[in-house]
Amino acid sequence: MDLWYTEKQTPRHGITTKIKETLHTEQTEFQKLDMIETEEFGTMLVLDGMVMTTDKDEFVYHEMVSHVPLFTHPNPKKVLVVGGGDGGAIREVLKHASVEKAVLVEIDGKVIEYSKKHLPNIAGELDNPRVEVQVDDGFMHIHNHKNEYDVIMVDSTEPVGPAAKLFERGFYQGIYEALTEEGIFVAQSDNPWFHGDLIKKVFADVKGIFPITRLYTCNIPTYPSGMWTFTLGSKKHDPLEVDPARFNAIETKYYTPELHKAAFVLPKFVQDLTEGK
Repeated sequence: MDLWYTEKQTPRHGITTKIKETLHTEQTEFQKLDMIETEEFGTMLVLDGMVMTTDKDEFVYHEMVSHVPLFTHPNPKKVLVVGGGDGGAIREVLKHASVEKAVLVEIDGKVIEYSKKHLPNIAGELDNPRVEVQVDDGFMHIHNHKNEYDVIMVDSTEPVGPAAKLFERGFYQGIYEALTEEGIFVAQSDNPWFHGDLIKKVFADVKGIFPITRLYTCNIPTYPSGMWTFTLGSKKHDPLEVDPARFNAIETKYYTPELHKAAFVLPKFVQDLTEGK
């Protein structure tokens, strides 16, 4: 008998993939967690019925959420990742030699535990001595650490359950205050096909706080619609004006210096969202 996993991405649309076995399933304190071994994408982490990451395509998201802000900042030394318990963003952050400390704040310790067990290629740097892992509320961490971080990445689930408050204007204001004077932050902001209103709201909220606000995209096949957006807020540095000399060689599979700027070239219907249309 064939076994298939289906994510209902909207009430009228979903994706499905053939699975070999369920590696782990658990209702944690915060969400339903499933680790699934799929035939097409390898091991897949699913939270509350939503695909978070897979062995095959994880590099796209983790490289784009990390390297765009890190290469934009002239000298990032202390970096915060809110969420991201799978460890992929941390792995990419550590590729930057200037980073002296990377702090991961993940509210659900079970995500960290089972990512280490079943996704070692993604979570393999969580025990690195440059990394501090805290099982805590990222929302509260932001508000308790003023003027501390050079770069902050919000690697959250969609705006449901414990992640809902990570999409509020007050959270972005807290991020602004937690950043140093040259600070930059980036947050995943979902897809424009099914959640255009969310992108419009997030972009407007961030633009109301940060002098420089940009939206960029990438392609992730297991995420709803395949097109994914990130919203970047910066106090001083524009990602479109990065000195080419900043792009030192790091090992990547998706991100390139050319793609760094190309990712900000938006289709018209996505550009309209940033203009409140």
